[in-house]
Amino acid sequence: MKKIPVGILGATGMVGQKYVQLLENHPWFEVAYVAASPQSAGKKYKDALKNGWLVGGNIPESVASLIVEDVSDVAKAAKKCAFVFSAFEMPDKDMIRKYEEAYAAAGYPVFSNASAHRATEDVPMLIPEINPQHLDIIPIQQKRRGWEKGFIVVKPNCSIQSYIAPIFALLQAGYEVQKLIVTTMQAVSGAGYPGVASWDIIDNVVPYIVGEEDKTQFEPYKIFGEIKGGKIVPRKTIEISATCTRVPVSDGHTAVVSLEFEKKKPSREKIIEIWRSFRGEPQKLELPFAPIQPIIYREEPDRPQPRKDRDADKGMAVTVGRLREDNVFDFKFVSLSHNTIRGAAGGGILNAELAFKKGYLP
Repeated sequence: MKKIPVGILGATGMVGQKYVQLLENHPWFEVAYVAASPQSAGKKYKDALKNGWLVGGNIPESVASLIVEDVSDVAKAAKKCAFVFSAFEMPDKDMIRKYEEAYAAAGYPVFSNASAHRATEDVPMLIPEINPQHLDIIPIQQKRRGWEKGFIVVKPNCSIQSYIAPIFALLQAGYEVQKLIVTTMQAVSGAGYPGVASWDIIDNVVPYIVGEEDKTQFEPYKIFGEIKGGKIVPRKTIEISATCTRVPVSDGHTAVVSLEFEKKKPSREKIIEIWRSFRGEPQKLELPFAPIQPIIYREEPDRPQPRKDRDADKGMAVTVGRLREDNVFDFKFVSLSHNTIRGAAGGGILNAELAFKKGYLP
């Protein structure tokens, strides 16, 4: 098939660079438009990276010489791309909303990594294995806002990626989870670049990340929700308590999870069977970025580990281990996902692949 030209907003930042890296040789998409701040506009992409190329390997030749456009000049995207990935890392959520809505209003589907629209009732917050049906709200979103072709889809915070799929698999199998206590150990790459100062993180654990615990506790409710009355209504049947920490690991967010079931309690063997057999829409559709097995369970007593397991199946699988009975709740386990791939750019690409297969992309 002829490849679909795509754009990246915030292309010079760490997440934007990860999109550029992951999209090289993608079978369906190719990067044809890169946009960033006015300070970067007018330069070749390779010359606009003020902090250099941060994500390993080399800048793809097909992108290195692209001219960076001013992200605020939406007209410059005309005829260059069919849709865009939003990789903004700026703290101003109002400005991010403004830019994403401007591109959507101009007819460009927007697949966002930013948190600006995660709480917006008619914007799907997607993990394709869990809530692909939330794409059904796109026509409602377009009609309400007067957008003919454009729309916005977001991915959730990277902190929940490591544990939400194992929990959903249990819910789908008919085992209602009543309570969760989650402690995350999050890699420094999750803070972007330059991120956490070396003096603060080397030989240390930082037991607080601004806003992370709120996202970890409340974003699953929207993901587990359903479309009613033209909005996504959160499902708040699970009590979630989260503590989020930053640890001196380059990539890979780890979560320690204790869970209590409501009534019916599966055996340890049944839980592992559910996880290993779990498949979702991306696997059925054989999407390029979909992991073959979304949840990998390891029996070794000392796994998962970020260095050994974060790259499992293109960095898109969740690796789980140490499932055992808990003295306070029913069970506890340790899980891991790659925060800059599954939790960021790779997750955004998978969202776009699903939308393409479902007929939402031009």
